[in-house]
Amino acid sequence: MARGDKIRERISAAAFRLFRQKGFLRSGVDEIAAAAGVTKRTLYAHFGSKDELLAQVMATQAELALDVFRADFAPDAGSAREIVATLFRDLGRWAQTPRWAGPGYSRLAAELADLPGHPARAIARRHKSELETLLAERLASAGVGDSPVLARQIWLLMEGAMMTMLIHGDAAYIDAAADAALVLLAGRAEGTGTDRG
Repeated sequence: MARGDKIRERISAAAFRLFRQKGFLRSGVDEIAAAAGVTKRTLYAHFGSKDELLAQVMATQAELALDVFRADFAPDAGSAREIVATLFRDLGRWAQTPRWAGPGYSRLAAELADLPGHPARAIARRHKSELETLLAERLASAGVGDSPVLARQIWLLMEGAMMTMLIHGDAAYIDAAADAALVLLAGRAEGTGTDRG
């Protein structure tokens, strides 16, 4: 790896830690540069702006998250029930780790709510859509009809569980969301689903 790439990687890693810990708006460029062991000038030589740095950090983290999701939920990941149960079980484990600070992309979107055109919001939307689409594909592979609708419903339960867990610090909310997702899935299997007629 070239020296410039190593410096860029150090800056990205430091920015990720600070953005995750303090949020984007409360993390200053001076602080990021110091955490990376570079000057502010060096930071700006590699990233034209703090917004550009955020976009790079988000794109990298999104790809890593997608890789984990793809590995955990291969096309032959089992029955739809197993896929949903695993999804919430993994979420519960992740939410119990000391470093967990809630869903990063959702927190960032809330932080930038008054900046609807900010590039980070587009990256967050794309990332969440990719995960939702991947879940729909896995559910379809498991034989679930109308999997995009069910995937969206399950994803909403997950997002709600993560935010509520962040507020209350109680994993029971994740368990409750998992139970609700399994009820949705069972209703789909029985043909009751959420069809509106």
